[in-house]
Amino acid sequence: MMFSFVVKKLGFIKSIPLTALIFDSGIKLWQYIFEPKKLILLDSLEDIVLSWEGVDISLHKFGGTQFNFHKNEIGHVHSNGILDILFDRETKNNLILEGKAEQHHVFEKSGWISFYIKSEADIQPAAHLLRESYLRIAQKST
Repeated sequence: MMFSFVVKKLGFIKSIPLTALIFDSGIKLWQYIFEPKKLILLDSLEDIVLSWEGVDISLHKFGGTQFNFHKNEIGHVHSNGILDILFDRETKNNLILEGKAEQHHVFEKSGWISFYIKSEADIQPAAHLLRESYLRIAQKST
């Protein structure tokens, strides 16, 4: 709830260097204290994605963990469990119609989707979405 408020009402703070990373670190600390299982879930997603050829991780510019394939972003996950992935609009619309993703939590009119990781049952669908993005980017690279 606070995440949405800050992103939607105080979005300008992301232009202040390091603010988004500090905010996300605060979320991670909150998760560590109050929802440690969520951090375990995010670690398991990270393990799955890092097992794919050519994938590495970095800090996302707005906080969280960014998954990359040869320096191209596959998607990123914020410390509160919001997974964001950029697709073309047709793919995005199909994923939303099929109930596999939701509109991006901020950029609804873009190709970005959001997927909310709340339980262990969400890890495989999240990995599948990231895999779709990975395969799309890998195909463009060849």
